[in-house]
Amino acid sequence: MANVSIADIKTLREQLGTGMVDTKKALEEAEGDLDKAIEILRLKGAKGNAKRADRAATEGLVAAVENDGRATLIELACETDFVAKNDKFIALADKILAAVAAAGSTTVEDALKVDIDGKSVEQTISDEAAVIGEKIELRNVSTLSGDAFQIYLHKTSKDLPPQVGVVVAYSGDDAETARSIAQHISFAAPQYLTRDEVPADVVEKEREIVTEISRNEGKPEAALPKIVEGRVNAFFKQVVLLDQPYAKDNKLSIQKVADDAGISISGFARFKVGA
Repeated sequence: MANVSIADIKTLREQLGTGMVDTKKALEEAEGDLDKAIEILRLKGAKGNAKRADRAATEGLVAAVENDGRATLIELACETDFVAKNDKFIALADKILAAVAAAGSTTVEDALKVDIDGKSVEQTISDEAAVIGEKIELRNVSTLSGDAFQIYLHKTSKDLPPQVGVVVAYSGDDAETARSIAQHISFAAPQYLTRDEVPADVVEKEREIVTEISRNEGKPEAALPKIVEGRVNAFFKQVVLLDQPYAKDNKLSIQKVADDAGISISGFARFKVGA
């Protein structure tokens, strides 16, 4: 068995972030050859990735950046909060975000194909997961175009990186109100910007549900159309951003707040880790 120096172990650990025991064993198996030891550690990690494929990745972080008339938001997931706050995991997220933003990817499928230093994002994640020892996945990607943007990243715990991320695309000069609307979105979790974006089948299903509820409550048949319409409108106020009551003043809708500020919201994205 080859003698393994502390210096070589230190070099590999700094490069890969592997544990002391695994690094020493790989160097011994490689008879001191650093390149061969790296290959051994990568292969071992890749086997571990396959075993972790069915495990749940419910922790992680969100990250966002504005770049050349676009704003990109990603969610990178892992298994534990210990890894979520690890410097290597955070650096991986930053690297992925920069590459995906530069490429203008709008879906996870496209983002995974983006090149990072000669490797795809997918392979880069796989390699890092092998080293870190947890399942890691790029879960969500959104890229918005617009005149201006507000990015709001919210920490649900001071010890962890941001867990909720919002990007708002807008036109107008009132950045403060646009940021306030981004904060509202982080809390209120709208699903659509306008009523027109809500799929017709979703509206029809909601209409069927509230009609059945109203009948079960014994509401007069003649009054049902008005009652149902009111409840469908209440549904819109839950899921449509511009219809939602403003978190800072529920007497105002987001549409009213935006109009009063002279801004127009053209799009938004919101990710919450694990949601």
